Amino acid sequence: MKTIAKIVLLASLISLVQSCSIVRQDEVGVKRRLGRIRSGVYSSGVRLINPFFTRIIKLPVRTVNLEVNVDLPSKEGLTINTEISILYHIIPEKTIDILKEAGIKYETTLILPVFRSAVADVSARFFAKDMHSSKRAEIEQAVKEQMIMLLEKRGFVIESVLMKTVKLPTGLTRAVEDKLEAEQESQRMEFVLSKERMEAERLKIQAEGIKEYNRIISQDLTPLLLQFMSIEAFKDLSQSSNSKVIITDGKTPLLLNPEK
Repeated sequence: MKTIAKIVLLASLISLVQSCSIVRQDEVGVKRRLGRIRSGVYSSGVRLINPFFTRIIKLPVRTVNLEVNVDLPSKEGLTINTEISILYHIIPEKTIDILKEAGIKYETTLILPVFRSAVADVSARFFAKDMHSSKRAEIEQAVKEQMIMLLEKRGFVIESVLMKTVKLPTGLTRAVEDKLEAEQESQRMEFVLSKERMEAERLKIQAEGIKEYNRIISQDLTPLLLQFMSIEAFKDLSQSSNSKVIITDGKTPLLLNPEK
């Protein structure tokens, strides 16, 4: 009897465990009974179900990172290999509609086809080199907007479309690198020329200042001023303790060659 009781208890525990479905905090659950989706979306917690007829389908409502490797056409007809991340999440209130219209494999049946169509349409408007330039953000935004237009009403919020890697054909990669190097060299030379122009302007202003200074000084050097300056010079020399020989004509402190 004890053995039978243990078996019954064990069977009851197994049945209880199978009758419980746990919905985590980053998920929502939808009940499917006998193959039909029932109304009502369950938030996180433990849910009791009939394991023989009912199943709780759980979908993530957190941000999902869907990574896709895709070959993109460019405006000039090249094929560019890229790795792109699609960041999206489900609108909880739309969970039942998503399951009814796209099923549990909604990424494969809905999100990826929309993405591949949008990204091919957008990339065909741009040159391959644009995917390595500041226009990459413009491409990402255009793809995101097209996906939002088609998927938001279906219950998906597209947060971002990010081009993680872009692999250009070998020859084009070298050409793009050469172009970037040339642009950088051109910017460097422009900086050097600008600096030289500023230096030339500075020297010009300095020369004009010296010229104006000399003009003013030459106007102010009258005979009386020169005589006064000579007297001051004689005075300074007379107060010096050093031995000195002064040759003068009586007008200037030092006159080695008065004729010149």
